[in-house]
Amino acid sequence: MSVFEEQIAAYEDMRSELEAKHLGEWVIIHNRELVDVYDSFELAAKDAVKRFGRGPYLIRKVGDPPLILPVSVLYQGI
Repeated sequence: MSVFEEQIAAYEDMRSELEAKHLGEWVIIHNRELVDVYDSFELAAKDAVKRFGRGPYLIRKVGDPPLILPVSVLYQGI
């Protein structure tokens, strides 16, 4: 399992609790742990880059289906 797949699996393990407490908010998952909760993607991304650089980490909006991006897309930071 890749590191990124581990972050997704960790989100899935936490999903029901996250949806109960943080539906519609953005979260960062790093090293299979919830880092923090944010009101917007921009805030989450800015903090993730500050804390972890280029990653790997998962930023996800709680309750939304996963967003599938092509490999060629790379978030360049804020």
